[in-house]
Amino acid sequence: MENETHDRQRVFTRWNGQAKSATALATLVVVCAFSASMLFTNVSEGADPSSSTAAVPVEIARVEIESFPVYLNGLGTVQPFNTVAVKTRIDGQLQKVFFTEGQIVKEGDLLALIDPRPFQAAVDQAAAKIQQDQADIANAQYLLTKDQKLAKQGVSTDETVETQQSQVNQLLAQLAQDKAAKEAADVSLSYTEIRSPIAGRTGIRLIDAGNQVHTTDTTGIVTITQTQPISVVSTLREQDLAAVRTAMSKGPVQVSALPSDSSTVLDNGTLSLIDNQIDPDSGTVRLKSTFPNTNGTLWPGQFVILRVLQNTLENVATIPSSALQRGPDGFYVYVVGNDNKAEERKVQPGPISGGRAVIVSGLAGNEQVISEGQYRVKNGSLVSVSPAAANTVGKGD
Repeated sequence: MENETHDRQRVFTRWNGQAKSATALATLVVVCAFSASMLFTNVSEGADPSSSTAAVPVEIARVEIESFPVYLNGLGTVQPFNTVAVKTRIDGQLQKVFFTEGQIVKEGDLLALIDPRPFQAAVDQAAAKIQQDQADIANAQYLLTKDQKLAKQGVSTDETVETQQSQVNQLLAQLAQDKAAKEAADVSLSYTEIRSPIAGRTGIRLIDAGNQVHTTDTTGIVTITQTQPISVVSTLREQDLAAVRTAMSKGPVQVSALPSDSSTVLDNGTLSLIDNQIDPDSGTVRLKSTFPNTNGTLWPGQFVILRVLQNTLENVATIPSSALQRGPDGFYVYVVGNDNKAEERKVQPGPISGGRAVIVSGLAGNEQVISEGQYRVKNGSLVSVSPAAANTVGKGD
């Protein structure tokens, strides 16, 4: 009996301990769940931007009233204004070369010399022949005068006078022919001095001194390119043709050449001509422009972006292009008022170029717009201006 009672007490004690452990565990689960719920609630409330009253940092820019150039951009290639392949006009030995590869030469500079001795001999021979003709003419003229006197005295016949007159005329014709031969010899002698036909830069020498050169050679001696001024041949869409023609009708059209990354302006020039036909395959029209290239920034064969000044808009409102936003209802900007709150306002944009955008309607010249940081801004948001932006706006005042 005592053993049974003792077993019951032991079972009760074990059950009582397990019950207390279960109660404690349940209490711990409830506390953890409550804590997690509170933490989630606090995080959710902190993540809601609408419940935060902190100002959104942004950069602002003032609306400027200014003249705005409108450009048309096309791709182009730099070409020499003139290119001359210098070749010989006579056959002979290339005796000497006077230029250095890559040298800047002027028109008329001596480039090379072909052995002049055979041609000088031909000139001397032609000169001697002229002297012989002149002596023969003098003798024939003397005989003609004598025959004419004898004919008047009846000693000589008219037939003899006419024959002598014919001899004089033949000698005069021979003299004219020999003078022409002398001139041809002089020209050939002058060809032994090869001079630059244009001002420009020499390229790589194509033949060395000591070689025989011929008029039938295809390579020539050197190629000279004129780079001051220089040309750019570019293309534009056929849709832009009317705008370019309108600009040319008002006077010279300014053009600018830029590198492929548009980082700087290489040179400024003028539009020379529009090609007389449109390429039907590409739908483009070719333009040719002329640049002074005073600093040599343009080089033949160089790829450039040609910027054609189509028009200049006067007294228009402009803003940084980064301030212009696009939504489902069209373009808009955030205007910052005196209360430092952002107002979403619809605008009608115009041309965009050089990081600036023309605003046709929707903005006034005394307003400020958000140019950076719009991704955290809503209509009515409180904003704060960053120090950099504040300095920029201050400079515009």
